[in-house]
Amino acid sequence: MTDEFLVVGQVVSAQGLKGEVRVLPATDFPSRLTEAGPRWLRLPGQAPRQLMLLGGRQLPGRDLFVLRFETISDRTAAEALVQYELLVDAADRPELEEGEFHVLDLQGLEVRLSSDGPSIATVLDLHHSGNDLLEIELSSDGRRCLVPFVEAIVPEVHLAEGWLLLTPPKGLLD
Repeated sequence: MTDEFLVVGQVVSAQGLKGEVRVLPATDFPSRLTEAGPRWLRLPGQAPRQLMLLGGRQLPGRDLFVLRFETISDRTAAEALVQYELLVDAADRPELEEGEFHVLDLQGLEVRLSSDGPSIATVLDLHHSGNDLLEIELSSDGRRCLVPFVEAIVPEVHLAEGWLLLTPPKGLLD
């Protein structure tokens, strides 16, 4: 992914007959899926295309949003968007509370087991799947692991210094 855009969801299906799509969110900011304005759609490996989001709503009791775009007016056009990533401009960063982080700020951080210890891994990504999971790549063998991004396991994040502290339970990195 380029630094120009942030992935905030993925189109998973068409909704109804009038061009709406269902989107699985990949953001902690629902306004990115509900407020009108420019968005971009992209298939992995392809250039993004801009569309105007007219609005969106969350499906009651589900982790899915229904979105409507300006030029998508029927089911066939909506079905053609399935598997596309929904993007926003990377410069469009909401203000964060204490202890919250933007995905781009976490990517590339060193992972340490002690504050003065060596790097054991690098943060590749943050996945939203019910619970936030950090994807890390171990320096020793290149293996990738998913680590719950909770304070008990990741008690310290030092963005300015470029590292985070990991206190993994037994077996997590095996």
